[in-house]
Amino acid sequence: MDRCLAGGIPCESITEIVAESGSGKTQLCLQLALLAQLPPSLGGLSASSIYLHSEFPFPTRRLHQLAAQFHAHHLQDLIATGRDQRYDPMDGILVQSIHTADQLLDIMPQTESFLQNSQTQFPVRLIVIDSIAALFRSDFDNTSIDLMKRSSLFFKISGKLKSLASRFRLAVVVTNQVVDYVGDGMNGLKIGNLEELYSSGRRVCPALGLAWSNCVNSRLFLSREEDEKANNCSVERSEEDGGFGSRTTRRWLHLVFAPHLAPSSCEFVIRREGISGVDR
Repeated sequence: MDRCLAGGIPCESITEIVAESGSGKTQLCLQLALLAQLPPSLGGLSASSIYLHSEFPFPTRRLHQLAAQFHAHHLQDLIATGRDQRYDPMDGILVQSIHTADQLLDIMPQTESFLQNSQTQFPVRLIVIDSIAALFRSDFDNTSIDLMKRSSLFFKISGKLKSLASRFRLAVVVTNQVVDYVGDGMNGLKIGNLEELYSSGRRVCPALGLAWSNCVNSRLFLSREEDEKANNCSVERSEEDGGFGSRTTRRWLHLVFAPHLAPSSCEFVIRREGISGVDR
C-alpha cells in the first residue's frame, strides 16, 4: 500500500478516502493515527493525532485492539522516540465528536489555537475527519439556496483545513461515503483516473458531488467484492458465516486522483492487527 501511494499519506494536503460502509475506511484511519506515532525512519511523524468523528458510536473497542497490537509490535520503536515503556498509544490520539458541519467550522479556531500553543514533545501532525458526508446528511434540502449554502461550507471547511495543513505541516485525512450511480449528469461525472467506480457489485460515486471533489487534493477509493474463488492467502472470511463459510471478501485500494501520483491500485486485507497490502 505504501508503494501504491509512493510512501503514504502526504502532509500539507487533504487526502480523501471514499468507500461504502464496511470497506475499511475507518479502520485505515485508526491505523494511520497509530502509525503517525512512529519515528520518520519507520514512516511515521513522531506525532500525535486529532480524530474528529461524526459516525456513532466511535469504534473504541477496535481502536483498543489495534493499539494493543501496535504497542506489542513497536514498543522499542516508541521508546526510541522518547516515550517510556508504559506509554499507551491511545494517549497519542485526541478524539472529539462532531455532529454538524457548522460545529466542525466552529471548532477550527480552537484547533488552530491548540496547535499553535501546544508545547508537547509530540505535536499533532495528523487530523482525521470521519466522516465528512455524515455532517451534511440531514441539514440540507435539495433546493438551490441549500445547495449554495452547502457548497459555501465545503469551501470554508476545506480552506481552513488546507491552511492548517500548510501552516503546521499536517496530514489531513477525511472519509466520505458513496451513493449509487443514477445515470448521466453530475452524479456520474468522471473525475480522476477511473472511468467508473464499483463496490459490492454496484456502480457508485462519491457523496457530496463535484463541489466537494474540488476541495480535496487526493482521493482514494476502497472497494470490496465477495469472491468464492479467491486465493486463500489474500482473502478474509465474511463475518456473516462466522469465518468458516465459502464466502470471502477481497478488497482494493484505488488511487482516483492525486497531483503527485500516477494511477495505481493494490489489494489489501483487514486482520486483527490491522490493514495490510497484499504483495503480488
